[in-house]
Amino acid sequence: MVVFTSDNGGERFSDTWPLVGKKMDLLEGGIRVPYIVRWPAKVTSGGVTDQVVITMDWVATFLDAAGVKPHPHYPLDGVSLLSVLKNPSKTFERELYWKMLFRNQKALRAGDWKYLSIEGNDFLFNLAKDQRERANFSKREPKRLAAMRARYLAWEEALPKHPDATYSVPATKADLLTPSS
Repeated sequence: MVVFTSDNGGERFSDTWPLVGKKMDLLEGGIRVPYIVRWPAKVTSGGVTDQVVITMDWVATFLDAAGVKPHPHYPLDGVSLLSVLKNPSKTFERELYWKMLFRNQKALRAGDWKYLSIEGNDFLFNLAKDQRERANFSKREPKRLAAMRARYLAWEEALPKHPDATYSVPATKADLLTPSS
């Protein structure tokens, strides 16, 4: 099995159109990347899926493909995609979470909905209708926003604490706020 993918969106000179955002953003242009899998023995050529995945799924997928169970003391963050690779139309629901110290960014994807918080500003997007993340539903759907925020905060609370984690970005906030195309 050969997989071609990336860990996050385009860097500063990339064109992520029609998505907004780049590396260091939890906007779709900063987290959504394509992947290509070649495994002639198991994966039909030319298949396309709508399955939402995250990079951590590849470890679970490789172990599953090799018939190896993960160590019980070290649970995996991802899930195996093997069934989807074999049958691209057989997708499954799941929630994905992201956290980034830079600009205090938080995101939760649940189905078509995305909760996003940047520097304390909360947004709610329906990605099926608005992949460019322009229509903020936070005021129209306050219950959905509150429920997704609560699930995010519960997930975040379960994470190991990293008080010594630091970051450095060779760009200013103004560099990140590029005008839309």
